[in-house]
Amino acid sequence: YQRRVRGKQWYQRRVRDLYCRMTVVYGADWLLVSGLEEGTSQITKKTKDENQKFVWNFPIEVTLKSTNLHGWPRLVISVYGLDSFGRDVVRGYGCALFPLTSGHHSMKIPMFVPESTSLLQKFTSWLLGTRPEFVDPKFVAQSEGREVTRVRSQGSVTISCNVMSKDLAKAGYSVNSQQKCGS
Repeated sequence: YQRRVRGKQWYQRRVRDLYCRMTVVYGADWLLVSGLEEGTSQITKKTKDENQKFVWNFPIEVTLKSTNLHGWPRLVISVYGLDSFGRDVVRGYGCALFPLTSGHHSMKIPMFVPESTSLLQKFTSWLLGTRPEFVDPKFVAQSEGREVTRVRSQGSVTISCNVMSKDLAKAGYSVNSQQKCGS
C-alpha cells in the first residue's frame, strides 16, 4: 500500500509564514512497511497572486499492509505559524481517510482550531498569549472525547496524493475504481 502526498495548500488572512506537521494514523491490524509516520514541512510564505495560498512541496511516501480494512489509515495535518509575539502557535488541525481506490486523488481537508470553553479561559488565553491546542495531534483522528471539544473552522488544506493498492479483491473487498475522494 503506497501513498505519496505532494502539495498542500492552506488559506488564512493576517498570517505570513506557516509550516505543517503530518502524521499517519492507522489501526492495530496495520503494519508500517516503509516510510515515516510523522514529518514536518518547510516554512512557506503566502503566494503573491490573488489567491494568497500557502504551498508546501512536502512529499510523503508510506507503505502499509494489513489483513483487513479495520483501522484504515488516516492523514492528520497540523498547521503552525508564529503569532504577533513570535511564539509558535497552532493555526489548524485536520484529518482525512486515505482514498480506497488506486490512482491520483485530490482531497480538501477542512481545518479547525480548539476554542476555550469559558469567557475566563478566553481572557486568560488572550492575557498570557497561549492558545488552546491538543496535547497529541492524533486526537483529531479519534472519535473518543471529540464530542465535548469546542472548535472553530479555520480554512482548509488541499492534498494531492497517488495511491496504489494491492490484493483488495483477494481479501474479498470490491472497490469501485470510479469512486471520487474528498470532502
